[in-house]
Amino acid sequence: MHPELEVEQAYVDKAYFYLESARLRALDLTDMVEVGRGGTNQARFEKEAIWESVAGRLEELDLGEAALIFGRIDQEEGLGGNRFYIGRIGVWNETQDPIVVDWRAPVAEAFYRATGPEPMGLERRRHFVSRRRQLLAIEDELFGDIERFRDESKRLRGEGALIAALETERTGRLGDIVGTIQAEQDAIIRAPLAGVLSVQGGPGTGKTVVALHRAAYLLYTHRFPLEGQGVLVVGPNRLFLAYIEQVLPSLGEAGVEMASLADLIDRAWVDDRRDAEEISRLKGDLRMVRFISRAIRTRQRPLREDFRIGHGVQWLYLSAEKSAEIVSEARRRFRTHNAARRFVEAEFFQALALSGRESLDPKGLAERLRGDIQIREALEWMWPVLTPAQLLNDCFGSRALIRAADSELTEREVEALYRPRSKIAEEVRWSASDASLLDEARAALGARPGRRDLEAIRTYGHIVVDEIQDLSPMDLRMLERRSLNGSMTVVGDIAQATGAWAHNDWDSILEHLPDRRPVNQYELTVGYRIPAPLMDIATKVLVKVAPDLTPPRSVRSDGEPPTFISAQLDDQQNGLVSVIKEELNTVGAGNLAVITAASQIEEIEELLSTNKVDFGRPTRAGLDSSVTVVPVGLVKGLEVDAAVVVEPKRIAEEQEQGLRALYVALTRATKRVAIIYSGSLPEVLC
Repeated sequence: MHPELEVEQAYVDKAYFYLESARLRALDLTDMVEVGRGGTNQARFEKEAIWESVAGRLEELDLGEAALIFGRIDQEEGLGGNRFYIGRIGVWNETQDPIVVDWRAPVAEAFYRATGPEPMGLERRRHFVSRRRQLLAIEDELFGDIERFRDESKRLRGEGALIAALETERTGRLGDIVGTIQAEQDAIIRAPLAGVLSVQGGPGTGKTVVALHRAAYLLYTHRFPLEGQGVLVVGPNRLFLAYIEQVLPSLGEAGVEMASLADLIDRAWVDDRRDAEEISRLKGDLRMVRFISRAIRTRQRPLREDFRIGHGVQWLYLSAEKSAEIVSEARRRFRTHNAARRFVEAEFFQALALSGRESLDPKGLAERLRGDIQIREALEWMWPVLTPAQLLNDCFGSRALIRAADSELTEREVEALYRPRSKIAEEVRWSASDASLLDEARAALGARPGRRDLEAIRTYGHIVVDEIQDLSPMDLRMLERRSLNGSMTVVGDIAQATGAWAHNDWDSILEHLPDRRPVNQYELTVGYRIPAPLMDIATKVLVKVAPDLTPPRSVRSDGEPPTFISAQLDDQQNGLVSVIKEELNTVGAGNLAVITAASQIEEIEELLSTNKVDFGRPTRAGLDSSVTVVPVGLVKGLEVDAAVVVEPKRIAEEQEQGLRALYVALTRATKRVAIIYSGSLPEVLC
């Protein structure tokens, strides 16, 4: 037991006292403005503003089960000899002296970055190991003349606290690492806001959580303008978003928007499922930019014959030639399709007004005739107002329209894009592969008249993108469109690229992102999640799929090696059910994922149900069951205590990037991996 444990526990208790005082002060603000019956609009506005501010402050001060303080730094006498306690959020006493310093504050940087050769003005760095409000252990690092020569610059800071955090059972949600951030991670978190920052990180290096901590740091450091401009976090699917959703609120930032690509369109009618690889690759190709443009152009049509309509005792005319002039001029004048509709209408009625024997007012004529069925049909033929769903529903529902949009498509590609047309376009269920096409259509069509606030594409001051290695050029174009100023943080692992548009290097990703400023590229080299024996077997696959990448160096050298079980899955003695029960007994309160090829999900679930094994499926709420059956396509980015990888050869053979999918499956567990197979193993594992 550390001799100062009781003293530090008393300080922690004091910090929580002032935290509660801050909560009470925030609540007292609600009494500042009283609005009774007949109160002024100004008073009501002020009260709403205060309540909104109070709600935000209370949310920031609600730490839940997370510890408030995780360390202390003591500065050298030459720098004032000050002592600062580093924590999740800033806390002050009655005289506004800091009791706890926010981990994102400049003075806290030394807590994460100081080394023996570069102590950054510190005499001592102290790490706390806590459970909620209880301080369990203290770990000290002293900096001085002797220590400077003994220390190594790459030594892990607070190793005891770090290992304690790594060995905690998984909860089905990603936790923050704010108390154990390492130097190479902190360099990424505190990097400048401007430009694109890319992070290559192998499994278990913490790239996801580092990206989220960077979002929290940037919001703290650049509150203005980011709070107004917005910060967007994009994940590969909604299961992944559920898994990471607690991290930012635990760091005091709840105002960040989190979305999958499907959510950026409309979560009501675009889901996470991807089309077959061949179709997904076609829809992700930049050729689709021209396809969408031509699909829209086919809906901008002159009349096929002269238009005539009776008005009073005279006939009004619009020649097909004149309608062609109107369409041509609208194309020339307007950047987006829907924005030109009012111009087309105005020119249409102007031409009709001039065709009569008597002088007519075009505006008055429009008011009287706009509802006429003949007029409406003519305008809808010439220049219809369209939504993205209407455009694609019509285009994909006709092989002739598909060919008209791109005459270079093969018959196989035409059939891949074709889908029966729905009577109601807004009820079509679109796949995630369609999201970028719908977005391209929205950008080219523009908002419908009178709906600009609802249909304009939202931009953000900073965008964080995880698992970017699987995004197609069209997906990346969709994200670039939402960048207000080119500021982005993109993280991924080339070795885990398993999608239809799997990238083999970072250049093919970065060329589609904003290029307004130089790209800052980082690589995470230390693996925290995966013990060395488990990483060793995964490295055999890594060498095959991405020989240019260096395997992460595991922090934990000990641990159990993977277990290989050759048995029929339904074998009562050695099969899958037996393996699951044994692994659960070993990991205790932790969670376990059964990772399998997508085609085998139903078979596995039926086997577990027959043998009365309680299991869950991945949902938008995350991995909430002690046993979860997960297709390998959804497991990327998640972490569990134990994993049972079923039929690795089937995983490797079922998709184009099969070995990379196997690499993903082998690198999800923090403690144990069991590999069960009924036939033979992939050659790479032999």
